Amino acid sequence: MKMRKLGTELTVSALGLGCMGMSHAYGGQDESEAIRTLHHAVDIGVTLFDTAEVYGPFENEKLLGKALKPHRDKVTIATKFGFKIEDGKSTGVNSHPDHIRRVAEASLQRLGIDVIDLFYQHRVDPAVPIEDVIGTLKDLINEGKIRTIGMSEAGPETLRRAHAVHPIAALQSEYSLWVRDPEDSVLPVCRELGIGFVPYSPLGRGMLAGSVRTQADLADDDFRKGLPRFQPENLAANNAQIDLLEQIAADKQITPAQLALAWVLHQADFIVPIPGTRKISRLDENMKALDVVLNAEELAHISAAITPDQVAGKRYTDASLAMTYL
Repeated sequence: MKMRKLGTELTVSALGLGCMGMSHAYGGQDESEAIRTLHHAVDIGVTLFDTAEVYGPFENEKLLGKALKPHRDKVTIATKFGFKIEDGKSTGVNSHPDHIRRVAEASLQRLGIDVIDLFYQHRVDPAVPIEDVIGTLKDLINEGKIRTIGMSEAGPETLRRAHAVHPIAALQSEYSLWVRDPEDSVLPVCRELGIGFVPYSPLGRGMLAGSVRTQADLADDDFRKGLPRFQPENLAANNAQIDLLEQIAADKQITPAQLALAWVLHQADFIVPIPGTRKISRLDENMKALDVVLNAEELAHISAAITPDQVAGKRYTDASLAMTYL
């Protein structure tokens, strides 16, 4: 397994595993099948596993705790705080120091671990100065509750202010051929300050893998059905881009998912994508992206052929987008 650095303290597999879909948002799956996939990930060398308290909520952390307990010495576990959860639903953001501490203790219990390797602020809370948030996390590091600090979907200036209080190990934000906002905003800051970058949804929530062509490909309770990009008319419009991606991939004798992941991996050596999957076959397919080599000409061709401005539909609803890049 090829390895990469997140900040100065974490060395992880160059591809991690996003675990949300195993119990949240995408319809979930049988627990025994999820555990088999997680164990297989460990067996093939994956070391970075990503979860959050809001996934479920809570159930995803419990699943990872159960599955990864026998492999604790081999894995880096990342989880997140920052949402207010009431009656089983997220009702806004909350990064007040006392709330951060409660979530940290609860996550440690659910995961069954002594220390959280990477603790992300899931979304910036405009009501709490970032200095207070990072100060609280710094105290948790000193107390041995967490190892490193991460942020998610934060803007460049907030990231700088946070890093000035305590080094940030990683920024997690959506990034793919179809979502390139980080290139002009936060990726330069990550490069300058030595912060790792962890792209979530590097496969466009399945679309860049060619696995979602119509809403019929989604479960009835799949949250993607509520996203603008996954409305029937937008899915139909975006299929032309998927056709093109599949052709480029076929020319290299790889799958579209492998091509999309390889493109992300080639953007910088401090980038560690976390594609999510619930299937061992897809996991193995994704990992082969690490062996794909793209030269400068190929990268330029792919970047020009598959572009965000050609995509129909926003990545999130307006309400969710309002919580990004703060």
